[in-house]
Amino acid sequence: MKPLTRRQFIKVSAIAAGFALAAHPIFAQQVITTDSEGLVAGEVAIDVADGEIPAYRAMPATGQNFPIVLVIQEIFGVHEHIQDVCRRFAKQGYLAIAPEMFARQGDVSQMEDIQKIISEVVSQVPDEQVMSDLDATVAWAQTSSNGNPEKLGITGFCWGGRIVWLYSAHNPQVTAGVAWYGQLVGESTPLTPQYPIDIAEELTVPILGLYGGDDEYIPNDTVEQMRDRLASGNSNSEIILYPDTPHGFYADYRPTYRPEAAADAWNRLLTWFEQYGVA
Repeated sequence: MKPLTRRQFIKVSAIAAGFALAAHPIFAQQVITTDSEGLVAGEVAIDVADGEIPAYRAMPATGQNFPIVLVIQEIFGVHEHIQDVCRRFAKQGYLAIAPEMFARQGDVSQMEDIQKIISEVVSQVPDEQVMSDLDATVAWAQTSSNGNPEKLGITGFCWGGRIVWLYSAHNPQVTAGVAWYGQLVGESTPLTPQYPIDIAEELTVPILGLYGGDDEYIPNDTVEQMRDRLASGNSNSEIILYPDTPHGFYADYRPTYRPEAAADAWNRLLTWFEQYGVA
C-alpha cells in the first residue's frame, strides 16, 4: 500500500461535522434527526489502494452478521444528512456505511460555492477510483464490522444516485440498490466513461430508481430512455417518477424537500431491500 503524504493525510483525516457550508441555509424546522441510542455510530477508516479514507458507520449495538448498505453521498460529501441516513438504516437493523468519496480531491464540507465544488472537486473524481473504494468498503464491512456481504445493498443521492447504477454493474454481488435522482445520461470522459443508460441492458442487479418529475437537472425524457433500456434487460429494475417533484426531494435540510414523496420513497426502498433479499 503506497503511503500517503502529510498533505493527503490531512485531506482524508476526518469526515464533516454538521452540514456542509454550501448546503446552507439549513431548514432546521424540517430536518429529521435520528439519535444513536442502541447503535454503534461514528467515524471509521477504510483501507484503500493508496492509503485510507474516512467513512461514517452506523449499526445496531447488539447482534451480528448484519446486512450491509453502502450509502453514497451527494456533492456535499458525508455531511450530517448522509450520517443521519446511515443511522436511519441502522435503526432498521442494517450496517450502513458512507465512505468519503471525495477524500483525495478536497474537503467539500468547507467550500461555500456549489459550482466551485463541482469544478474543483467532483469533476476530478474518477469513476475507477470510486469503484475501487467501494470494493474496499465492502471488504472492510465484512472483516472489520461484522457485515454480511451476501446481503449487500447500495443507495445514493444525486451524484451518489448515478454511482448506485454504475457500482451495481461493476459488482454483480450487490443484492439490490436504490438510486435517488442520479444522472442517467451524460457525455463520456476519461474520468467518467459510462453513465447508467450505457449499462442498463446488461445490468443484473435489481435497482429501484426514485426520480422527480420536475427535476431541473434530470429531464423526464432521459428517465424514459432509461426505462426503455432497462426493459430490454433482465435486472427487474424499476423507476418511480414522482409528479411535480424537484431534484433533492429527500434532502430534509433543503427547500427542495417534499415530505410525502420522501416518506413514500423511503418506504419503497425498505420494501425493495426486503423483496430482493438485502434485509
